Amino acid sequence: MFEGGSKMGLTVCRTWAFNDGAYHALQLSPGQFDEKSFQALDYVIAEARRNGIRLILSLVNNLQAYGGKTQYVQWAWQEGVGISSSNDSFFFDPTIQTYFKDYVKTVLTRKNTITGIEYREDPMILAWELINEPRCASDPSGDTLQDWIKEMSEYIKAIDKKHLVTVGLEGFYDSKNGKDSLNPSKFEAALGTDFIRNNDIPSIDFASFHMYPDKWIKDTLEKKAEFVEKWISSHIEDGEKQLKKPVVLSEFGVSSHTKDFEPSHRQKLIKLVYELIYKSAKENKAGAGSFIWQFVVKGMEDYNDDFGVIPWEMQSVYEQIVMQSCRLARLRGQSDVQGSFEGLCLRSQS
Repeated sequence: MFEGGSKMGLTVCRTWAFNDGAYHALQLSPGQFDEKSFQALDYVIAEARRNGIRLILSLVNNLQAYGGKTQYVQWAWQEGVGISSSNDSFFFDPTIQTYFKDYVKTVLTRKNTITGIEYREDPMILAWELINEPRCASDPSGDTLQDWIKEMSEYIKAIDKKHLVTVGLEGFYDSKNGKDSLNPSKFEAALGTDFIRNNDIPSIDFASFHMYPDKWIKDTLEKKAEFVEKWISSHIEDGEKQLKKPVVLSEFGVSSHTKDFEPSHRQKLIKLVYELIYKSAKENKAGAGSFIWQFVVKGMEDYNDDFGVIPWEMQSVYEQIVMQSCRLARLRGQSDVQGSFEGLCLRSQS
């Protein structure tokens, strides 16, 4: 995947640095780690280096896939020390916070068995993502999640002063800042998160958000396109005017399981997203990049989902990605366009 991504001009990959209590787990139980699985993560980082790809590594999942916060709560409950069986106790139970901090420290201070470089010293790691898509609906005020983000981001910065930190939000707004009307529905304002507040913390270096219009918006393609433009533009504006930080669309996609799905729907979404991100970059504004969820290669069928894309098997999507990479590289300067990728960029101009 890194080799293919590099050939398309991609420079950053976001992926998991967690697997808690599941098959091939990195963390078997609190404080117990699987060396063979960690060596696999070493290999991922080494291969990223070989292909010139930097990494955003996520440290835990809000969802149950690969263990997630549910697994941490179960561990505390099984040991008889958990103060609540609620999954949201991940954010406030002192024992669980200790479990998570121990895991974070283990990851950050690990020495890669292939490169010999500690993760916290490795320049190929661009950033740490605290958690994938955090929600804490048991406290719609948002205070519980806000306190957790502040504490954990500061904890990472105390160990690793060389890498960026982001939260991993979906990007929803609560009802306090007057922007909740931009959410897909009224439901999201009560999930205990707020894009602006959660990112307005000194130890958070850049903001990120997600977007799944065909899952979130049950309407026509035209209405979904309107939502996409407003959603992206709003978050870029937040980064520019309020947060004063870069903003990354770290997940977006179209499900192939959606009723009446056609490949052209995915192409239209990618085109719209890429135009908005390019416009922001050209104007030197906060929009700093976008990540399609998700790229896969043959042999990864067990890890694929209805959003998965094998780009070199979809010529139109492949060409869109290359075109965007070339346009952004030119904004940075021609020195960034080299090798076989340079040839692709020259062809994309013709």
